[in-house]
Amino acid sequence: MSLFSENIRLLRAQKGLSQQKLADALIITRAALSKYEEGRSEPPLEVLGRMARYFHVSIDVLLSVDLHRVPLESLLKMEDNRILLPITVDREGKDHVEIVPLKARAGYLQGYSDPEFVERLQTMSLPFLGQGKHRAFPIEGDSMPPHKAGSYIVGRYVEKLKDIRDGHTYVVLSRSEGIVYKRLFRKGRGQQSFEFRSDNPVYAPYEVKAADILELWEHVCSFCTKEYAPSDPGLFDLQDMFQSLRTEIRELKAGR
Repeated sequence: MSLFSENIRLLRAQKGLSQQKLADALIITRAALSKYEEGRSEPPLEVLGRMARYFHVSIDVLLSVDLHRVPLESLLKMEDNRILLPITVDREGKDHVEIVPLKARAGYLQGYSDPEFVERLQTMSLPFLGQGKHRAFPIEGDSMPPHKAGSYIVGRYVEKLKDIRDGHTYVVLSRSEGIVYKRLFRKGRGQQSFEFRSDNPVYAPYEVKAADILELWEHVCSFCTKEYAPSDPGLFDLQDMFQSLRTEIRELKAGR
């Protein structure tokens, strides 16, 4: 068998899929998939692309890396471990900032590596951003004040996990959480996992495995779509409130 056939069998087994279920997901017949897994036939480029997107690995990894010996977690440290990031440019070849609208958030997890999906996104130009690939993502909830629901975070694409800077904020696309905007910190030795923290102390931090991270966009700038109201609580207001609550709780415990 070729590396490719063995890798497909392994990846299918890791997901606990039957040949029929995987074939349905790839829009091919079970007989065709069986031939690919047995090394009796090679898939066309279109099917290879669907396989790569389905398993979130690059075609190069599927064809040339023995996944029995090299786990996918370690491939996240390599430069060419994923499908090429689709981008859009203007007539002069300058980078556009694609805008992921709120209604497209749910579909972004499946379409982030699909050029057709990216091409359908609206774009804008922000000349002051400088070098790099940028994309704008909508914010939901109140976990990252002063950014309110409906605001947009413009992020610069981060290619490698080792480039994450502890304590900085990122828009992260992951298999486990979808799209989130959080403050990141490494957990333990190396970079096997990261702690995601909210600036609003109401929300507890949580851990995400490095293997689940699909895209990283470091905060560059933001813009809001709702007018600021003087009554809106700020980050320092929330911190003061929780500090007061802690003090009151300690005093109550001391009085018992």
